Amino acid sequence: MSDIRFDGRVAIVTGAGAGLGRSHALELARRGAKVVVNDLGGAVDGTGSSLSAAETVVEEIKAAGGEAIANGANVTKPDEVTAMVDAARETWGKVDILVNNAGILRDKSFSKMTLDDFRAVMEVHLWGSVVCTKAVWDHMKEAGYGRIVMTSSSSGIYGNFGQSNYGAAKMGVVGLMNVLHLEGRKNNIKVNTLSPTAHTRMTEGLIPEEAAKLMTPESVTAGLVALCAETAPERTILCAGAGGYAATKIYETPGIYLPPEDQTAENVLANIDKITSDHGQEEFEEGARQTFKFIQYAAKHFDLALG
Repeated sequence: MSDIRFDGRVAIVTGAGAGLGRSHALELARRGAKVVVNDLGGAVDGTGSSLSAAETVVEEIKAAGGEAIANGANVTKPDEVTAMVDAARETWGKVDILVNNAGILRDKSFSKMTLDDFRAVMEVHLWGSVVCTKAVWDHMKEAGYGRIVMTSSSSGIYGNFGQSNYGAAKMGVVGLMNVLHLEGRKNNIKVNTLSPTAHTRMTEGLIPEEAAKLMTPESVTAGLVALCAETAPERTILCAGAGGYAATKIYETPGIYLPPEDQTAENVLANIDKITSDHGQEEFEEGARQTFKFIQYAAKHFDLALG
């Protein structure tokens, strides 16, 4: 298999001043991409700002012979993000790759969490991904090329105590990916999601030291690079960490049909084992598939021919 290269490609990596984002930016640059290293330079909880972290990564890239510029845009502010995209296009003429990696943590149990803390995390992870993607979307459509990677988490896909804000945001980007995949594929815009497990400043104190040594950012970045490649898959949730790689898929069970006279809450509950049985489950390409399935069930019951 030939090496994955990004010569002539321009990438924006948000949250690239440290941790996973830094690793992503360095590897994309090593493989030939010109990189906008975006980082607000705040604390893990999102407070404060400084361009120094992004500038340090840019210097690392340049020292290795690559090209990069630093940017301190707040991903939640459309005017700052638009200016970031404009700077990339003025410098290199285009944007081919967007890695939505910026994130913050404000962990507390739901009963102790303030609405401000919930909103702040949602804004950076979900709204920030929307803002950055919107800023590059039309440019990618016009160019007939784009690679966009969202960053999710097992906390969103499966849940994690004390992370209701983070989990909601991380599942939200999966829904965003699902729709943008459908809207972008005719223009060769591939949208995927990375679900990483790595030891960074956002996980300090949460993971035993010996395990943390195995969870390198670089092992996750291997998955990120694959999702940015020319031959990247589409609408894939790629899980990566400590050298392990897997895909998370969403399936729907066949379910059951209840005729009108039996459509009661009691009958739904009485049949819950049949409804939740995974025998014959399917992966749907789009939401309309579910609607059509249910219509088929009803049409069969009433002996109706569907055109």
